[in-house]
Amino acid sequence: MEIAEVFGYIGALIIGLVLGLIGGGGSILGVPVLVYLFSFNPITATAYSLFIVGFSATVGAVKNFQKKLIDFKIAAVFAIPAFSMVYITRKFILPIIPEQLFSISSFVMTKDLLIMLLFAIMMLLAAMTMLSNSKNNVDSSNKQRLSPILIINQAIVIGFFTGLVGAGGGFVIIPALIILGNLPMKRAIGTSLLIIAVNSLIGFLGSMDSVQVDWLFLSKFTFVSIIGIFLGNYMSNFIEGKKLKKSFGWFVLVMGVYIIFKELF
Repeated sequence: MEIAEVFGYIGALIIGLVLGLIGGGGSILGVPVLVYLFSFNPITATAYSLFIVGFSATVGAVKNFQKKLIDFKIAAVFAIPAFSMVYITRKFILPIIPEQLFSISSFVMTKDLLIMLLFAIMMLLAAMTMLSNSKNNVDSSNKQRLSPILIINQAIVIGFFTGLVGAGGGFVIIPALIILGNLPMKRAIGTSLLIIAVNSLIGFLGSMDSVQVDWLFLSKFTFVSIIGIFLGNYMSNFIEGKKLKKSFGWFVLVMGVYIIFKELF
């Protein structure tokens, strides 16, 4: 096993650890690990990431179901348009994007470059959410009328970007469930994990025609991530999640900037 692969599996463990410790965010490391340490192209990496995110979120969703922290009604309103859009994006939209979009002088915007840049932008947005206290200031007790149309519209947008970049989008889904669905934080996290699990696994199915899947590798990587989740859940009894979230937010911010500079320069 090469040194890059060793670091890659360490990355898989860290993905699970972060998911177990803070309930989300770790999956956003999946694509960079797969692209830069295992040398997969971005299309394959985003498909694999959907599978890994889907199974990891399923583990978390089961644990939250046991604690009765999932709102199935709101999950259905959000998940059905979201996973439909994820599937459409992976099955129909992504394959028709040309390999070369445009060129300016010596700069060429390719499909792979576009995906990596969009992914880096999503990392920056996720980092800002982790570093901000705004989510903690959401008053979920201020009940307003449920807004199914707003939820559906946001779900479609999230589904589109999830399909493109292979990340679950929990950092966007959780605030949406709190503000638009009037859910308290813990139920928002549990419901978000169910939505992410469904979105990601159906998105992976939409990739099956365009990606040759190495099931042995994918099983090993996912298995290591799940070990990380259980280890993270145990460590969460001793480590304060808020402080870790801030630290991880800075790490994601640096990674997002690194990807932009690496891909462009």
